[in-house]
Amino acid sequence: MDKITTPFCPACHRPGHEGVCQDCQKWEKTNADLLERNVAVFPYNEFNKELVARWKYRGDYALLEAYKAHLQNVWLASGFKGKQILSVPLSSKRLHERGFNQSEAIIVALEEEHISIFERSHSEKQSKRGRKDRMQSENPFRLLHPVTAPVVIVDDIYTTGRTVRHMASLLKKQGCPSISSFTIFR
Repeated sequence: MDKITTPFCPACHRPGHEGVCQDCQKWEKTNADLLERNVAVFPYNEFNKELVARWKYRGDYALLEAYKAHLQNVWLASGFKGKQILSVPLSSKRLHERGFNQSEAIIVALEEEHISIFERSHSEKQSKRGRKDRMQSENPFRLLHPVTAPVVIVDDIYTTGRTVRHMASLLKKQGCPSISSFTIFR
């Protein structure tokens, strides 16, 4: 498995970019860039898309074990250790369909503790939405408790960055000083 190597966007870890990528430049222009940075481990290429489909949608939960050592190494190098870790919630319907929460599974693979302080309303799967629809989507999250310490949101895939920014907007409104994210794929 090929990990993301330089060059990559320093803000989101998009592979193959020297300097800040166009996606991150757009976030900066809208003043909606609430993330300090995203750290990703692997590129979201065709091979990895198939692995994600097997893991997430076809229930091959053990596939995460193949990534575990790489995840832990990049996690330790990221400087995120010691920050408050947040999982990305699933709606109850999606959790029932899938049988597990992929964000929480990643946190277990990292051998870290986390808190669950968000609820999510049910909506169409992000993977079924186009880029424009994702970017214009309403915030499906509700923050249950404010956090006043630096946080890292852990998720499986960073595509547009909309999911983590929805969560970050609620955290910032409640006084969270620093928000980053950690994903397996970018």
